[in-house]
Amino acid sequence: VTGASFVVFNGALKTSSGFLAKSSIVEDGLMVQITRETMESLRQALRDKKDFKITCGKMDAGDMKEYVDICWVENEEKTNRG
Repeated sequence: VTGASFVVFNGALKTSSGFLAKSSIVEDGLMVQITRETMESLRQALRDKKDFKITCGKMDAGDMKEYVDICWVENEEKTNRG
């Protein structure tokens, strides 16, 4: 689990790169590089206020995957303030 001050979603990852998606820590935030198709799905999920999971890593990496979960919560007391 990684806490971040901000998240950047970059929809320019090419399918030919061999990656499902890439995540990296940038300063005190998180940058997630995703394909254009995943960006469209993410946008729709945000509009609909639905949870969304991005699988990061190489396409042929087997079980070695990282995940970026975007979750809507009911109880805001457990989230960061500010």
